[in-house]
Order: sequence, then structure tokens, then C-alpha cells
Amino acid sequence: MKIVIIGPAHPLRGGLAEFNERIAREFIEMGDDVHIVTFSLQYPNFLFPGKTQYSEEPQPVDLDIDVAMNSVNPFNWLAIGNKIRKMQPDLVVCRFWLPFMGPCLGTILRQIKKNRHTKIVSIIDNIIPHEKRIGDKTFAKYFVKPVDGFVVMSRSVEAELQAFITQQQKVVYIPHPIYDSYGAHWDKKTACAALNIPFEQPYLLFFGFIRKYKGLDILLEAMGDPRIRNLGVRLIVAGEFYDSEAVYRELIEKHNLHDLLILRTDYIPKDEVGAYFGAADMVVQPYRTATQSGISQLAYHFEVPMLVTKVGGLPEVVEHNKVGYVVAPNNATEVADGIVNFYQNNRAAEFRKGVQARKADFSWASLINGIKALMSPSNDK
Repeated sequence: MKIVIIGPAHPLRGGLAEFNERIAREFIEMGDDVHIVTFSLQYPNFLFPGKTQYSEEPQPVDLDIDVAMNSVNPFNWLAIGNKIRKMQPDLVVCRFWLPFMGPCLGTILRQIKKNRHTKIVSIIDNIIPHEKRIGDKTFAKYFVKPVDGFVVMSRSVEAELQAFITQQQKVVYIPHPIYDSYGAHWDKKTACAALNIPFEQPYLLFFGFIRKYKGLDILLEAMGDPRIRNLGVRLIVAGEFYDSEAVYRELIEKHNLHDLLILRTDYIPKDEVGAYFGAADMVVQPYRTATQSGISQLAYHFEVPMLVTKVGGLPEVVEHNKVGYVVAPNNATEVADGIVNFYQNNRAAEFRKGVQARKADFSWASLINGIKALMSPSNDK
């Protein structure tokens, strides 16, 4: 098939870009002709909480990427939509993760639909965002109208989506595939040497952009538990602040955590990601809210146990007491209990075996097959 993927890709950085490039490669592997259309302007700077939106990685030589969309220019939306309409793709796969993008992407898709040929499938990360703003529902409703079918990666998003769509629009649930494009596993000794940290030390890992909904403050409260200090565990915080840093600094002071933390709070380049997971005994995701998580799928790739909270789709992929722990949200004591249980009962090897056994459930081929099934006229919602 001729396929166009619309969404973040190089030169933009982050998990969405990585996902879209990875799915493009899977389509190509299956024999499809793939063209990616990404943003020349994704967010105006005043809306972007990080240091930069752009990657320092070289442009992928194996992918056809058109850096063309401007998220705030309606004339651009019409031009991009008409350009793709004339290409007559069999399938457009459009990523949706934030209602702010609804007017831009919804207008582009409406133009494409005018060719009466192209099927449109959207991969929905969030239909209701973690951090709510005025206009969210209106923008989301505008986006979904021209879409033929939807892929959701958590049951919570599947339930929320029902309020936005019609009976004729199809929905399929497929768990987030494993991020397997981050290289081979790192052994702990090599990883610690690369990070310049002691090899003999036990380490927990909090990884990814730091935002309020991800609950790093809850984890810092848990690290203040005397039981964890007695274990000699250290916490690696690896990721850029997308939230007020002062809140976290105050908690570090309050609980005197300086000696328990390794702070690497810049954006982590792709070629360094494996070192952080290689050093970690367990990845901790104390989220307040969630849909699905790419961090869990990185942990699966690097075969690292996880501790997550019972929110969104996280319990769907992290089986309690098999690949890690599922604890109550907003509860630092339960987070601490899980960490203490993990180390006191030496559960690392057991959980790693569970992670290895579960990995096969999260394939990119399953995602591709699900998308193509949505195109079938006989597929009922």
C-alpha cells in the first residue's frame, strides 16, 4: 500500500517521533511504500516546557520525511491536506496526543478525505489530556470526525473515546509495542562505567520528562522512608524538567535526599538510554494519571522490572508480582513498600524472567495488522 504517516518525526525528538519512525520501518518491512509528514513548527516556544524540541541525531537515511506542517497556520493546514489528497495514499495514519493539535490535524484530514479513496486511521495516545485546558473537548471532537478508525493502546482511552465518536467509527485496542530500536542490552558493569557511577550500588530508575502527573514528587517522598535509606538504594532521575524544578528541590531538602539521588536532568540522547536501564534494578513509574507508557515498553525492551501505579493502562502491561508491582496512586508509603519488598526478598531475577516471558505480547507486527484490519469493510466496531 501507499501509506502516509502524519505526526512527529525527525528533526523532532522524543517518544512520539521515535514511535512514528519505528512504525514506518515496520510498514516498509512488510512491503509498503511509506511517506512521513512531520512538523516544521510543532509548538510555539511559549507552549513548549522543555529546552528544545529538536534532536541532535542525524536524519534517518532510510525514511522519507517531509518537514512541512505548521501547527498554528491554517493556510499551511489546507496546503498540506491538499498535497496529501493528491498523492492518493491508500492509508493515512495520524497520531493524536494533544487537543491543541486538533484544528491542525483535523483540517488536514478533512482535505485528504475529499479524494474519496484514502482510509484514515488515528493512533490515539490521549483523547483527554493529562493536563487539561479550555477547548480540549471541542478540539478533540473536531479532530475525530474525519477519522475512519482508531487504535488505542489502553482500555482507559478506549472508554474515554466513546464520548467523541459515532457508531460507524471503528476502534481497536492494541497494547503499545516495545521500543526495540534503542540498541542491545547493557550489562550493569558497563552501564555504570558509562554513567560514571559505582557498580556495586543498587539503583532505581525514574526515566523520562518530569511532569506533575508522573509523580516524581511521590517517589521522592518514598525515598525519604527510613527503610529505603537502610537498604542503601540510590535513585537515578534521568530526564528533563517539564515542570517547576523548585518543587522537587524543596522535597530533596525536606527529606535530606542528596546522598540518595543521581540527578541527570537533561534530555537523554538515544544512544545513552540503554546505559540508564542497564544500571537499574527496577524502573519506578509513580504516575498520578496515565494512559499507556512508552517508558514501560523501554523497560520491557531492556528486561528491567517495573513498579507502576494503578492508573490508566499501566496495570494492563505490568502484571503485579510477575513483572513487578502495581501500587495505589498518590501513595508514597505503598511505593516504598514495593521497593522494600523488591530488595528484601531478592525478586530481581524472578521479575526479569517474567518480563522476558511477557515481551512477545507487544509486537510491532500486531500493531500493523490491527491498523490494516481497521481498513476492512467487514470489520465491525
